[in-house]
Amino acid sequence: MNKKVVLEDLGLKDYKDTWDYQESLFKNILDLKIKNRREGTQLETPNYFLFVEHPHVYTLGKSGDMANLLLNENQLQEKGATFYKINRGGDITYHGPGQIVGYPILDLDNFFTDIHKYLRFLEEVIILTLADYGLKAERSEGETGVWLDVGTPFARKICAMGVRASRWVTMHGFALNVNADLGYFDNIVPCGIKGKAVTSLNVELGKTEISMREVQEKILTHFKERFEVEFIKQKARV
Repeated sequence: MNKKVVLEDLGLKDYKDTWDYQESLFKNILDLKIKNRREGTQLETPNYFLFVEHPHVYTLGKSGDMANLLLNENQLQEKGATFYKINRGGDITYHGPGQIVGYPILDLDNFFTDIHKYLRFLEEVIILTLADYGLKAERSEGETGVWLDVGTPFARKICAMGVRASRWVTMHGFALNVNADLGYFDNIVPCGIKGKAVTSLNVELGKTEISMREVQEKILTHFKERFEVEFIKQKARV
């Protein structure tokens, strides 16, 4: 079981280019697993963790409702945003500058074959990261992601999640609002959940800007502890 995870920071990267890159890594792992099964080999399968920021983009999961996008094509252009239907779970979400997006592409055969446990662990990584900033973040029953003030009229989402898995290989992941422009969320029904607010770490802490690098390091620390991995930093190849 390979617990090493190749870490790449892609910086600010177009959503479609990043999606294509994810798909190529995902496919390579699947191909290795299929080869091992068919040929009786025991080739080690790699794991990856991609950090990225995207230009303004809205993405709709395979079970999502187009009605949750409140902009037409011309309005998207006016906002400088793009839109993609994609193959993860979940409904609609927004990605943009000031948001830390993490894509773990893991072979769960190297860890544990339980997708619900995987999602709970991902949520816990973000919950622990926010606790480092003095925020009490929680899961919200029946709603994915990480929230603040769950069960109150002031409940608000700070981190969205949506994953895809095949043969226990994962892709897509989480999007944590750190210094995000929350106005872009007004153009969607976030994750298809009406009447719930969205927030960002800088807003919660009453600061203009929070160090993205610092938040990334905290995420990696908690991910490393929770998943018991060893990160191998690699220069971005795309």
